[in-house]
Amino acid sequence: MTARTQPLNSTSRLIGRRAFLLPGLIIALILLVLCVLWSITLGAAKIDTQVVYQALFQYDPSNFDHLIIQTVRLPRVLSGITVGAALAVAGAMMQGLTRNPLADSGLLGINSGASFAVVMGVFLLGDPSLSTYALFGFTGAAIAAALVYGLGSMGRGGMTPLKLTLAGVVLSAFLSAFTTTILIRDQETLEKIRFWTAGALAGREMPLLLQTAPYIIIGIIASLFISRQITTISLGDDIAKGLGQNTAWVKALAALIIVLLAGGAVALAGPIGFVGLIIPHVVRFLVGVDYRWIIPYSAILGGMLVTVADVAARVVIRPQELPVGVMMAIIGAPFFIWLARWKVKR
Repeated sequence: MTARTQPLNSTSRLIGRRAFLLPGLIIALILLVLCVLWSITLGAAKIDTQVVYQALFQYDPSNFDHLIIQTVRLPRVLSGITVGAALAVAGAMMQGLTRNPLADSGLLGINSGASFAVVMGVFLLGDPSLSTYALFGFTGAAIAAALVYGLGSMGRGGMTPLKLTLAGVVLSAFLSAFTTTILIRDQETLEKIRFWTAGALAGREMPLLLQTAPYIIIGIIASLFISRQITTISLGDDIAKGLGQNTAWVKALAALIIVLLAGGAVALAGPIGFVGLIIPHVVRFLVGVDYRWIIPYSAILGGMLVTVADVAARVVIRPQELPVGVMMAIIGAPFFIWLARWKVKR
């Protein structure tokens, strides 16, 4: 193959990939809807698809199956989609901003910060309101993000992917130890949120979803607006500045968006790891490095991953149901090992 034909073939592949992006996004959205319907039909009591349709569009409060769908299964599935989308988009943005393939709100301690803050809120206030849950989650996520960035930027050479990852792991372990100490010493707090601390969708009610979902939706929409800037920063700060981009403002806004996404997700379902690590790498393999496409694909595939993992946790593994956070750890740990072994080495 000559040097002239190589760029032509690369251009042809790029054009072919771009032509696939919009149809692929529509297909992914359809698969997500089908995944939702499939998830609602599964459980201790199997319910037909026709009954699901009637419960969604012709709700009868006197029908027991309709009641199960509307009060138990639908809020659980919608919570899974919301949490998965938030964590996947947050992970994609963090990997783009830091150019760190291991960046994830769980690995960098943001989930642990939000979780610790929520546990402290329950410990101090006893039975806080739903909006207070969200407030503590956002505050903890913001403080943890600032600490990790500060620790990762210390020393000669400033911030590097390795230093950022190590800072996140250390802070996560530190906060997890304090969270565990509180739960061990206060049995009442443990009883209230012991299942939540493992990352769970069971028992999620529609009021809590309605309290946290607006923050997550705002975060996803805002991430779409700055997706072009994130693409530029992912190529390097020098390139971004050379193109006239104010990287400091973009990073500050992106950090606020990540806090909204990660804090809202933890407030809703507890600390669920590895979603923001797995999905962005899968999406970049499918669509390339343009964050105008990475973010919407990540939102859809992230919601799908958490929904499928939750189905596996409550249907495949019996008789005792597992929290979805445990199932995601089973899925994500091998992926993390592979990523640390090959991607980072490269």
